[in-house]
Amino acid sequence: RQAFQDEYVTPNGLVASDTQTSYVLALHFNLLPESMKAKAVERLVANIERYNDHITTGFLGTPYICNVLTDNGRSDVAYRLLLQKTCPSWLYPVTLGATSIWERWDSMNKDGSIPNNGMNSFNHYASGAIGDWLYRSAVGIRETSPGYKTFSVEPHVGGGFTHMSASTISPYGRIYVKWTAAEDRLTSLEVEVPANTTCTIRIPGREEMIVGSGKYIYDDKL
Repeated sequence: RQAFQDEYVTPNGLVASDTQTSYVLALHFNLLPESMKAKAVERLVANIERYNDHITTGFLGTPYICNVLTDNGRSDVAYRLLLQKTCPSWLYPVTLGATSIWERWDSMNKDGSIPNNGMNSFNHYASGAIGDWLYRSAVGIRETSPGYKTFSVEPHVGGGFTHMSASTISPYGRIYVKWTAAEDRLTSLEVEVPANTTCTIRIPGREEMIVGSGKYIYDDKL
């Protein structure tokens, strides 16, 4: 960690080579001193905005960028990346009829032609790691011990979405979370916790709750 800082980080928090991936990896793997993290997040966001809210990461940075943004209080930027429709972005392929995640951001041109770049899969996991962020951060299901023996639910609403839901099958049974929102503010939350597990529920403006198995419903009108 110290060797990384000595070689690649300036006293002002600039991480060589000043790319989205360089900041994402430094933040995700906790390679920066605490005093420099906020500045690194600022530089990451500035880089994203310099590219007009486009992602420029490759296989190494893409799986972590949105989780890093959310973990550092910038879910708003993560949602802007998610909803971007021009290349490079996750939704650019959708505008061309894609039903799977491509290996390259530009695997197909707007006219339907295929670039001759020698490396072009139309069903590739790396960029599909945005699904991890949708589960862990947007819907908010995160394991806190192996096999979801303990886990947390902490939704991060945004992007104009009015509702989201997701489930995952743990060794103890199904975990299910559904939320609704209005104007990017949480209005209701439903959580199902399987037997023999413990869940920590975090809702903005409310005290953290630690609960056992069962079904729990939060409504901002209650």
